[in-house]
Amino acid sequence: MNIYAIVILSTIIISFLLEAIADALNLRNLKKPLPEEFADVFDEERYKKSQEYTLTKTKFGFITSVFDLIVILVFWFAGGFNWLYEILRPEISHSILRGLAYIGILVIANSILSLPFSVYSTFVIEEKFGFNKTTVKTFILDLIKSLALAVVIGGLVLALVLYIFEVGGEYTWLYGWFAVIIIGLIIQYIAPNWIMPLFNKFTPLEEGELKSTIMEYAKKVKFPLKNVFVMDGSKRSTKSNAFFTGFWKNKRIALFDTLIANHSVNELLVVLAHEIGHYKKKHILKGQIIGIVRSGVLFFLLSLFLYQKGMYHAFFVKEISVYTGIIFFMMLFSPVEMILSIVMNLFSRKNEFEADSFAVETTNLNNDMANALKKLSKDNLSNLTPHPFYVFIHYSHPPVLERIRKIKVITTS
Repeated sequence: MNIYAIVILSTIIISFLLEAIADALNLRNLKKPLPEEFADVFDEERYKKSQEYTLTKTKFGFITSVFDLIVILVFWFAGGFNWLYEILRPEISHSILRGLAYIGILVIANSILSLPFSVYSTFVIEEKFGFNKTTVKTFILDLIKSLALAVVIGGLVLALVLYIFEVGGEYTWLYGWFAVIIIGLIIQYIAPNWIMPLFNKFTPLEEGELKSTIMEYAKKVKFPLKNVFVMDGSKRSTKSNAFFTGFWKNKRIALFDTLIANHSVNELLVVLAHEIGHYKKKHILKGQIIGIVRSGVLFFLLSLFLYQKGMYHAFFVKEISVYTGIIFFMMLFSPVEMILSIVMNLFSRKNEFEADSFAVETTNLNNDMANALKKLSKDNLSNLTPHPFYVFIHYSHPPVLERIRKIKVITTS
């Protein structure tokens, strides 16, 4: 076992142990009583149900993680990566097609292995707690559509990257970086109108008090809003949410139909104001810039490690190839990725506080914002007492209790 194998194996095991510790601490925190801030929304029965939901999801997540760990270690140390390489090499002469087949088989195999867990999560756990509205037909269609997108978009991007790394020369990483940036921006631009409607129906918000209130607010804060869309989230779940997507002239704000059904006009306004706050505070732009820089660093490091024989020997593969190298590098990069994920979560939680402040300061609706968050927590059975270490590792949003306490003391004009 060489240094590459030691680093990768250590990262996999350490990551698993950290996740297990975070889960254990999080479950211990479930013993805490209902925070007084939620007493007007949660009764003891609902609070107990939210704790049971967290407990069930955590146990199921642990089982899934153990299974994933066993699969990757068995496949790795049984020589699975080299076995697949040796099977495809004489069958497919073209290196790019062989690379697409190699990575495609691994992705499909992983999807098949994870399918029973996805089915159980959707049709057993989510069903048990009253969330699931997904039919078997919708579930299957989602799988087919996702696979089709992966083949069309993912396949084209992967083929381009493989081609660039085979013929790019000294500045291969730079060409690959620019190509991925352009493709990523195109996908972000077309997603609201072409990709997202494949999975959900987006209907313009009908005329009425809610729409007029939203449009007046958008004009007040000088946000170019042509329309607000309602997404049929109830097609799959009773959970509620709202989001902002797209950029430039193709921006879109969407409210789940379940959100509209359970909240007042003022609560919906301040939720939407929060989403607009992300745009006005340039969180989306900053996120895109960070993503672009990250991908540049990733491609540069890939170019440095792609031809290191030791990385291939760590996986019992004797010959160097771009497509196996990409997979092995991503596993080698996982320690950095884990750290980056934690840093990005810190950055994201800061942005959420800023968006909350923007929403409250521009609407003067402190209580409505707090009430909206409490209702969302109740409807989604959120964990009201997550452990700080679990939050540190996993949460892209601050715990709801922290958000409510900060919202309450924001000074409005």
